[in-house]
Amino acid sequence: MTTNTCPPVSLSRALFQMTWPMLFGVLSLMSFQLADSIFIGQLGVDPLAAVGFTVPMYQLIIGVQVGLGIATTALISKALGQKQTDHAKQLGGVVIIIGATSIALLCLLLWFLRAPILNMLGGEPSLLPTLSIYWMPWLASAWVGAMLYFGYSLCRAHGNTMLPGITMVFTSLLNIALDPLFIFVFDWGLAGAPYATITSFSLGCLIIYPKIISRQWLAFNITPDSMFSSTKQLGGITGPAMLSQFMPSLSSMFATSLVAVYGTSAVAAWGLGTRLEFFSIVIVLALTMSMPPMVGRYWGAGDLESIRQLVKLAVKFVLLWQLAIAVIWLLLSDSISGLMTTDLSVAAVLKNYLLSVPLSYGALGICMIMVSVCNAMGLPMRALVISCLRLFLCYLPLLWLGSKLDGLDGLMSGAMVGNLAAGLMAWVVYQKGLKKAVKRHQTVDASITLS
Repeated sequence: MTTNTCPPVSLSRALFQMTWPMLFGVLSLMSFQLADSIFIGQLGVDPLAAVGFTVPMYQLIIGVQVGLGIATTALISKALGQKQTDHAKQLGGVVIIIGATSIALLCLLLWFLRAPILNMLGGEPSLLPTLSIYWMPWLASAWVGAMLYFGYSLCRAHGNTMLPGITMVFTSLLNIALDPLFIFVFDWGLAGAPYATITSFSLGCLIIYPKIISRQWLAFNITPDSMFSSTKQLGGITGPAMLSQFMPSLSSMFATSLVAVYGTSAVAAWGLGTRLEFFSIVIVLALTMSMPPMVGRYWGAGDLESIRQLVKLAVKFVLLWQLAIAVIWLLLSDSISGLMTTDLSVAAVLKNYLLSVPLSYGALGICMIMVSVCNAMGLPMRALVISCLRLFLCYLPLLWLGSKLDGLDGLMSGAMVGNLAAGLMAWVVYQKGLKKAVKRHQTVDASITLS
């Protein structure tokens, strides 16, 4: 292995070129989710609460598709680097087949278990009819969204972030335009929001997949042997990566259960706060999409110094950016709370959320980047360790402790402190992993030199 280095300016430029299409794309996705929340918020507390109870389930679905997407990016970019274009095409076909099947089965399971899930999360039984109205089209939109995401993953694996970025913007703007039409004009109410998402995501698939097929980025002429081999390869990374993604979902379920003790208004506010969190860390989400292909290539070339510099660059930027976002939420907490909901009790809880939790988004961003980088370096188990320690050593215990000490306000303070502790822990674990990688590569280099 070699240890070539790239000038910091080149790294900065490359990171910017890979990230900015993803930034606008993810920002548009977050914008339409916020728009969904604003429109649904006009329907009352029960519809907001129903959406709040979908958050853990949505993160579960996202965990499956992102885990598979991580493996897609890692393996296809590696295959292309080794000039194995036919294998890269076959991997693309396998990803689509496995992704479509697994997400469909998961959505069906969640539909049939909606009543036990509501009960497990501490929801009131009276919410079940409202939940059922929303969940069927919402689960359908989740499947279509997953298929669109797999298309995005194939594009990123081939180094194309522009096409996914443009498509994200288009589908998000269309979704925002259709929301009021479906919810209010057509009088579909709560169900109108996911129907708008189904429509926009379906059109997104009609944009992405013809491009992928025309550029020959996937193939379905897969033999049983190649299917088995590709599935085994994907499973080696997807398994741990998926578990890493499941951790936030499991954490969200526990957190929602803790919040549900304080009533429907608290759950509604927590759901809105979670939507705002996704919006706030949009730059982090963009980086977790743009950095893995770069890290993977440097890792394959043994260019560990470039990985080190790239990660430092991203971490410094995220800390400064998220601090600015926290200050903005702090100054606009009254206005944002009033905009997101017309219910005064929900708005009051949401305001308290905005005064504390966003201060820890920088540390949360570091944790997310470390997980992404470790997966890209072919260290999915280390990424899994970071995810587990973040949630079960830092976030959830402090969430519970804060709730016991100071009720709902203490719970939010616990979320802030838990994220701060998780960010520090993730950085330490990543540094140890990188040191081990450096020693391993130095050993390989020495053995090659001696031979």
